[in-house]
Amino acid sequence: MTRESMPHVVALCGSLRDESRTKVLLESLLETARKTGATTELVDLRSYELPSLHAVESEPPDADRLRATIDDADSVALGTPNYHGSYTGSLKDALDYCRREEFAGTTVGLLEVAGGEFPGSAIAHLRTVSRTLHAWPLPTDVAVPNARTMITDEEIADEAVAERVRQLGRDLVAYADVSRYPETVSRGTATETESEADD
Repeated sequence: MTRESMPHVVALCGSLRDESRTKVLLESLLETARKTGATTELVDLRSYELPSLHAVESEPPDADRLRATIDDADSVALGTPNYHGSYTGSLKDALDYCRREEFAGTTVGLLEVAGGEFPGSAIAHLRTVSRTLHAWPLPTDVAVPNARTMITDEEIADEAVAERVRQLGRDLVAYADVSRYPETVSRGTATETESEADD
């Protein structure tokens, strides 16, 4: 579903931890997206019952709920901690329930949080998944190393990381529904709104 004047940005959090650093990033991204002129929604997979695909005989009702949320989005942010060089099983299960019909033509932004020094592999895997689902992954992404020092329980401690997250939030608004280019180019490039500049 496309909103010409107010794009809708949805973020999927692949972390199930109560004090999730991935969630802190996504909340900052969505705050920027709202300031840039979007409506937003955070999908906390802890509130969804999504067992491994085909692990149960009938499809869980939450699969339809998730697909409807993705189908309603103009842009989707996929955020994950790095688990053994890839993205989490919870995010994998969620994406397995989605079809190309929901993701096709949707702008996607990618974020990865790593405890060590070399993030990026989870983003590479999610970029492949996004393309397979016929989505449009943005060239801008956010890969955060040494997350324990970069992100506190409530905020991003490193300003360079914080600005990259904000830029991805702006890009998700500016290039929402990018598959309909050049119609959507009238929204222009992402810039800070007056309300954001005053903060």
